[in-house]
Amino acid sequence: MSTAEAAGAPVQGDPSGIAEQMTAGFRELAERPYADVLIIGGGINGLATFRDLALQGVDVALVERSDFVSGASAASSHMIHGGIRYLENGEFRLVHEAVTERNALLRTAPHFVRPLQTTIPIFSTFSGVLTAPLRFLRHGAGRPRERGAALIKIGLVIYDSFSRGGGLLGKGTVPRHTFHGRTRSLQQLPELNPAVKYTATYWDASLHDPERLALDVMRDGRAAGGARARAANYTAAVGVRDGHVILRDAGSGAETSFAASVVINASGPWTDLTNAALGDPTRYMAGTKGSHIVLDHPELLAATGGRELFFENEDGRIVLIYPLKGRVLVGTTDLEHDMGDPIVCTDEEVDYFIDLIAQVLPEIAVDRSRIVYRFSGVRPLPGHGDLAPGFVSRDYRVEAERLTGGDATVLSLVGGKWTTFRASAEHVTDRALALLAQPRRRSTKGLPIGGGRGFPTTERARQQWIAAHAGPLPTARAAALLDRYGTVAADVIRAIAADPADAPLEHAPGYSSGEMRYLAEAEAVVHLDDLLLRRTSLAFTGAATRDAALEVAVAVAPVLGWDDARVQREVERGLARVHAADPTWTAASVR
Repeated sequence: MSTAEAAGAPVQGDPSGIAEQMTAGFRELAERPYADVLIIGGGINGLATFRDLALQGVDVALVERSDFVSGASAASSHMIHGGIRYLENGEFRLVHEAVTERNALLRTAPHFVRPLQTTIPIFSTFSGVLTAPLRFLRHGAGRPRERGAALIKIGLVIYDSFSRGGGLLGKGTVPRHTFHGRTRSLQQLPELNPAVKYTATYWDASLHDPERLALDVMRDGRAAGGARARAANYTAAVGVRDGHVILRDAGSGAETSFAASVVINASGPWTDLTNAALGDPTRYMAGTKGSHIVLDHPELLAATGGRELFFENEDGRIVLIYPLKGRVLVGTTDLEHDMGDPIVCTDEEVDYFIDLIAQVLPEIAVDRSRIVYRFSGVRPLPGHGDLAPGFVSRDYRVEAERLTGGDATVLSLVGGKWTTFRASAEHVTDRALALLAQPRRRSTKGLPIGGGRGFPTTERARQQWIAAHAGPLPTARAAALLDRYGTVAADVIRAIAADPADAPLEHAPGYSSGEMRYLAEAEAVVHLDDLLLRRTSLAFTGAATRDAALEVAVAVAPVLGWDDARVQREVERGLARVHAADPTWTAASVR
């Protein structure tokens, strides 16, 4: 995985047996092997810090051992949220910051971050009222108990107070939560368990395409910094020599010694492994594994009523059933994980998900045949001793150490989550600027991100944008690209229009060969799985079949220089990566 496989662990080579030429990003770093700041880890926190530093005029380089956004950042629940349940831990500062950042992202990234109506089914009235203060005072100690209506009501009142003035629906304030009894609840959601006593409904935000938003953040950083903002995927930090970081190209095995005044370790749950590779073993992290499944299940999709169902299982874990991209996302677990073990969604976790669906929507039959995609990741949580995983703080901090054998300072980001990526990046950037004795030139607050810049938020503005930018493409196609990329779609449309060989893909509906070639050229694609998993939604929706993988590989082969043998190897590698979180998968099981 990325961010994570990022840099710390020893390079294991390419198990697919695909030998590559030196990647373009590595070559660029090798040609000028120094920068003011070197960031290790290409997940959302590393990329956001990259953008912030580039905006300050800092000479900054970023390296990612795998593909950008392929680690912890790719395993999210696709939500931007304030974290209402963290109020129970007494983390008021974190919740307030997260709500503020959520509201800002609805304005700065409206192409991917959108309002999400969330409903909590409640099956008791007073459960948890006595144990919640104990968890608060002991920072999560004690056996988890079901949260009843009274406790949820208290939490939502506090949450509302943090949410005022957020502009969630363009009205200047977020709607307050609502509470309904059993009769009204079942009228709104008829498939709910009839034992429900109440439902509470409030608003958070969905993150439709985490990987694409992160790529937009990187795009903005490169545009802001020009030649002084370089980012290389498939480039690992593998050691230190004479106070310089040794970088290795994953494909060719070539190495270069890279000098920087500040090294930022943003490798998420792999932070300790990265520091060990840099000669300074640390014990900052103790991440927990979270898995998800994606179901193609029209009946379940309809039962959600277009809203997220957010509730707790009998063991106290918070879980969700969430309609997205015509599928239903179900998650998540929160399990202790050893970073030396495979990161997979186990059969036991699948059983857990199927059981929890039955608890809330008992009349809807769900089995494994409906699963089209599994994914799993490790949260970058700090060490937490005996504290139950669900009560570990999601806050972040920065640790500073001297780089072994040199004068550079290593700043390690410990913790952090999707919702607060801008704020945590600002914090890390300010620490780096202080070390460089450089002033902050500008804030990233309110700064539009990528395709969110100029994104039409009314139907009239949307039609005007399409009319102005569709060019020779059919209106419906331009509209689909606007939904997929935001206003960056203008670049995609121009590339497609200029590609004489562009044609619809038979096995990847909604995509075309010219679009894939544009992505391959413009977005640092190295392997087929970069396209299937992160530049498109093919894997998430279950559309990454063998036929689709082959069709996409053939489409991009000319621009990536792949011969027929390489195309076949990329297809096998791509399918294996798509199904990496499924321990039951075999190559023969994919059509």
